Amino acid sequence: MSGKGAPDVSVRKVSDLRVAVIAAQWHEKVMNGLVDGALRALHDLGIDEPTLIRVPGSFELPVAAKVLAGRGYDAIVALGVVIRGGTPHFDYVCQGVTQGLTQVSVDTGVPVGFGVLTCDTEEQALDRAGLEGSAEDKGHEAVTAAVATAATLRSVSEPWH
Repeated sequence: MSGKGAPDVSVRKVSDLRVAVIAAQWHEKVMNGLVDGALRALHDLGIDEPTLIRVPGSFELPVAAKVLAGRGYDAIVALGVVIRGGTPHFDYVCQGVTQGLTQVSVDTGVPVGFGVLTCDTEEQALDRAGLEGSAEDKGHEAVTAAVATAATLRSVSEPWH
């Protein structure tokens, strides 16, 4: 079962971080839950004015993340959902999005919270979307991971040269 073994992450003194949330538009009900969870997490952390942008689908998340990383954001959260169908499309999209978001984070040094659900069924996605009755809240978790990483990186001082 997904979710077991998750760390208990506490984040403090992050209200001054600039955070952007990028959300795909496919699967509106699932995406509404993910976005609501992300915004709730940001509010709980004292980040009351995040940037929220929408892109057509999950495949567009990496390019948007790359642009925002270059515009001074301390953390980015990418939210999307890809549900397996009857063609290899699922595999290509999931691989491209995962590699793209990882590359953005590694290349820019800006943490990217991975809130992209890759599910076999819509029911699995709904169960992870943070909706009433959902077992998990992946939008909230993605924010917590990205902001905690940004706070950790901020606490590391520059080496002396």
